Amino acid sequence: MRIAELSRISGVPVPTIKYYLRENLLPPGELTSPNQASYGDSHLHRLRLIRALVDLAHVPVAGVKEVLEGLDSPTMPLHDKIGRAHRAITPQPQLTSTPAAREAATTQVEELLTSRGWSVEPDAPALNTLIETIAALNTLGQGHLAGFLDSYAGAVETFTDLEVAAVTSTPTTPTPDQIAEGVILGTILGETLIASLRLLAHESISAKRWSHPRGSLDT
Repeated sequence: MRIAELSRISGVPVPTIKYYLRENLLPPGELTSPNQASYGDSHLHRLRLIRALVDLAHVPVAGVKEVLEGLDSPTMPLHDKIGRAHRAITPQPQLTSTPAAREAATTQVEELLTSRGWSVEPDAPALNTLIETIAALNTLGQGHLAGFLDSYAGAVETFTDLEVAAVTSTPTTPTPDQIAEGVILGTILGETLIASLRLLAHESISAKRWSHPRGSLDT
């Protein structure tokens, strides 16, 4: 297909597609003349992947480039591709907590990782985010929420295991590239999915506990 048709089918404007081509997010098409190129289903798939990361997961273009470079690497192990994606999408938090609060939160997190037997690299961006979040909760007098840390971790571990298992339990044997893309998409878009479900659950539980019919007064 020509670039105009690729734009029509994908819903991505031609200037945006050209930008992705310049940034090497989208592989070049097959030249059919000095000024014309043809694009196939693989380009359409990659374009949809880019838009999902940008529009749904709000990954910046630089982060998308990091993710895709990892996916396209023929030699990088799957575990390293996943780690590269995590680091591309997870911003480093500013250290706003006091040293004492951070030290206490670090101890909580280390105890959690040890008790659950999780293998985590010390430079994992999410590790700092978790520590800073717990420190903030404790500082703001909401430390009881951090008390649910192990329960949260157990729930997260359960559905994360389901996500990873789902990638390899397809009717046809997936290729290594398909496994890598499936796990990484499950990680990135799964964040959006879980966050949306959690907000909906909060709204529903709040409505059941605290909403009143119109015209009623608090007692």
